[in-house]
Amino acid sequence: MSTATATATPADLVAPRPAVNKWLVTLSISFGTLMGAIDASIVNVALPHIRGAVGATVQEITWISTAYAIAVVLVMPLTGFLGRLFGQKNVYLFCLVLFLIGSLLCGVATSLPALVFFRVLQGLGAGALQPTEQAILRQTFPPKEQGMAMALFGMAVMLGPAIGPTLGGYIVDHWHWSWIFFINLPIGLVGLFMVVSFVHEDPEIRSANLKMAAAQRRNVDWWGIGLLSVSMSSLVYFLEEGSAHDWFESKLIIACCLVAVFSLAAFIIRELTAPAPAVNLALFKDRAFLSGTVIGGLMFAMLMANMFLLPIFMQELLGFTATQSGLALMPRVLVMMVAVPIVGRIHNRLSPRILIAAGVLLVSYGSWLMSHLSLQSGAGHVVGALAFQGMGFACLFVPLTTVALSSIPKHLMPDATGLNSLVRQLGGAIGLAIFGSLIGHNATIARASLYAHVTETNPIAQERLLMVQQGLMAKGFDAASAQQGALANLYGAAYRQSMVLSFDKLFLLAGILFLMVLPLLVFLKYKRGGPAAEIHIEA
Repeated sequence: MSTATATATPADLVAPRPAVNKWLVTLSISFGTLMGAIDASIVNVALPHIRGAVGATVQEITWISTAYAIAVVLVMPLTGFLGRLFGQKNVYLFCLVLFLIGSLLCGVATSLPALVFFRVLQGLGAGALQPTEQAILRQTFPPKEQGMAMALFGMAVMLGPAIGPTLGGYIVDHWHWSWIFFINLPIGLVGLFMVVSFVHEDPEIRSANLKMAAAQRRNVDWWGIGLLSVSMSSLVYFLEEGSAHDWFESKLIIACCLVAVFSLAAFIIRELTAPAPAVNLALFKDRAFLSGTVIGGLMFAMLMANMFLLPIFMQELLGFTATQSGLALMPRVLVMMVAVPIVGRIHNRLSPRILIAAGVLLVSYGSWLMSHLSLQSGAGHVVGALAFQGMGFACLFVPLTTVALSSIPKHLMPDATGLNSLVRQLGGAIGLAIFGSLIGHNATIARASLYAHVTETNPIAQERLLMVQQGLMAKGFDAASAQQGALANLYGAAYRQSMVLSFDKLFLLAGILFLMVLPLLVFLKYKRGGPAAEIHIEA
């Protein structure tokens, strides 16, 4: 879908139609993607308030996030399949309406089962929004502007997780938690109106999709859809809930892991042999798509791990409120907003490998800076590290998404963007699962090491203990209470320091792991321009 003129039809000869402005198209379809990305993270801030309102336990309330994540990954890979059957624009509009209905119902829900069910509706709607926007932008912008198209898409995808916690914290602090859902309604309605008015499917792409849809209707891949549902549901549950259940100490988690492995293997075999597969896994035979998508998944694993770790560090150890920690993260967002369009403009002038390598080095350097944070660190110490990471992620996202889709035919773009989005989503979930588990593990090791030094034979520990004990006695505590309070203070300080050491170790680990992306650039294949001719959007 670009501004060039396609082959004329009789209707075009009678009444020529002007092309729709590509910037209006971009703005129209960005509303849904941004809302879907924000809703994946905004709820986490409000979980304590929601738990009290619906009377749920700490373990039960996590289903609000898990149900949404499962629903999203179920729809993402089916975007191309649904687009061929019902039309790409129609699928986007239906999913946006479903997302808005789910948002409204979530805001008025009064019980946990109802809220979880409505979050599933929200997730089913959000699942197709991101891949469809990516496909439409690739079809809208001409080949020489593909970098800018992916820059615009990247801003919507990466801004969501960045501003979600900040926005959620502000809403929870100043209004009722239900407004984290209600706020979607006016924004979504504007997006709905703009998509109806300015986004139109190209007749050539629609014609190609209709031919493929006929084969799909004759051979509906029910087995593929069923295996996809089972494998993705069990895999996401395993990743989302594994840490809370102590991983393989839980029979439920073991069962989910086994189901995920075997059903995923069966799904792959089915899709590679089905006459009309619901998910076009054959796209992974394209080396550019495979290499760009895999590296993109690794990038999102590190991105989500960093976005997960830093707010916890600031709130639990530095004493920041949810709003304050969100504001401290804003420099990364602002740097990305400035850097992403610049990278989009210079993308055609530099090798993607150069941009990606620069991004990897910048992100790793930012992680190294964060590995030096301490209990005395303030917002200023965080900002510098985040600025480098913001520039790094900007250098990464644009070339990776452009390279991955560079040789995909335009009528298969929804299939490719659905798989690309799915791998990023799973990469983020894997990053969160691994680093979330390592926090407690590393802290336990560090704490055991520190506690070993809090003994009667350690003069430094005894000096600190005596000083705190005398201070408490000066405030009116008796000798016994002062001694107990001093011990609690000393062990508390050791606990906090162990958490700092754990976080610092994980920040450093994230940077080192990200450097391992550099050798993978050898496998990054890229053909500028892509295989398809420019196609226009009809008004």
